[in-house]
Amino acid sequence: MNDGNIREQLGLDAEALYREESFTDRRVGTIQRLTPVTADGEDDSSRKVRYIGQTQVMSPAGALPISFELEVDSLSEAVAGFPEAAEKAVEETVEELKRLQREAQSSIMVPGQEGGGGMGGLGGAGSPGGNMPGGGIKL
Repeated sequence: MNDGNIREQLGLDAEALYREESFTDRRVGTIQRLTPVTADGEDDSSRKVRYIGQTQVMSPAGALPISFELEVDSLSEAVAGFPEAAEKAVEETVEELKRLQREAQSSIMVPGQEGGGGMGGLGGAGSPGGNMPGGGIKL
């Protein structure tokens, strides 16, 4: 890859700049207020201020970051709408993880499986969740 192509891919879009401000209760999550600005740093009133909620949930695999857009017009509305939006984002994330886990389990190729053979000495690895160390993500 040539240097010009890398620089082109890394270039910031001067028409899509935002100033970020963070608000947190230091307990449950963070709300980012993204205020659109021009390339000179002045507020760009032709674009809407955006609010992004962030939280994390603990899973057997560790902390799982969750990020979601809040469709609101003010910080106070973002604070009020945070719990419902966070709950929805967590539910969607859990469903996506379950889907990915099902896909991963169904795509596991076991030696000897192609010709109608057995499990190739891997024991219960073909069972849901498997008997292998680490298993899968279990929520």
